[in-house]
Amino acid sequence: MSTKEALQLFGERKIRTAWSEEEEKWYFSIIDVVAVLTDSADPKRYWSVLKVRLKNEGAEPTTICSTLKMKATDGKMRQTDVADQQQLFRLIQSIPSPKAEPFKQWIAQVASERLDEIQDPELAILRGADYYRAKGYSEGWINQRLQSIRMRKELTDEWKARGIEKEKDYAILTNELTKAWSGLTVLEYKDLKGLKKENLRDNMTDIELVLNMLAEVSTKAISQAKQPKTFNQSRNIAREGGSIAGEARENIEKRVGTSVVTSLNAKDKPALETGTPEIDNQ
Repeated sequence: MSTKEALQLFGERKIRTAWSEEEEKWYFSIIDVVAVLTDSADPKRYWSVLKVRLKNEGAEPTTICSTLKMKATDGKMRQTDVADQQQLFRLIQSIPSPKAEPFKQWIAQVASERLDEIQDPELAILRGADYYRAKGYSEGWINQRLQSIRMRKELTDEWKARGIEKEKDYAILTNELTKAWSGLTVLEYKDLKGLKKENLRDNMTDIELVLNMLAEVSTKAISQAKQPKTFNQSRNIAREGGSIAGEARENIEKRVGTSVVTSLNAKDKPALETGTPEIDNQ
């Protein structure tokens, strides 16, 4: 696992973190989190006791934590118990601490909202729009983004109908499609925009979103017409669909004189929403 170490602050307390490029997720030092939430004089012992209790309750080791080398206080790299976001939320629920209570209430609220969305999927769409408004996106961009979500779902439904079920396979097909139209893999595209865990589409300009939607709707149409029987056939179709959007991208770039695949991200909202590549080159 290749990781980029970082330090995140919880109030004035430091929590060691590591970013996994392969998995595209953050890992957090459990000892550091326990120290912050409990103010324990011996967070290592606190975590040791908590880990035994969780295992006795039937929790599988992989749902509790992972291990990763992190820099200790003496400056040496030592094997450390770490948790990804899902594991961390699970652990926080088992820590009786006033500092953990806001996290627990938030987790309960999110769980309640998700159950509501299962009963009424329209709530998820409305909540998504509210989320983007709260982030400061314009109504025009939001409408474009919601349309892209619909296109994406239709494509994944088509892939599912062709026997594609594993998340890894969806990721491979998406990678092929993205590279065919943009010239970049998903990871390369994220690196260009300075992203890690963030959603790539949330950081696309209008032009990038439209081209990505064209690649997806083209892939879906070709798949429906050819009805592929194998994963490799679906992979080739993803490249075909992506190349249609790739040709459109090249035509646009010839006329505007610059790349429409930009490093603009959500921090550059005015430029992001105009979709004007020249702004990115200033």
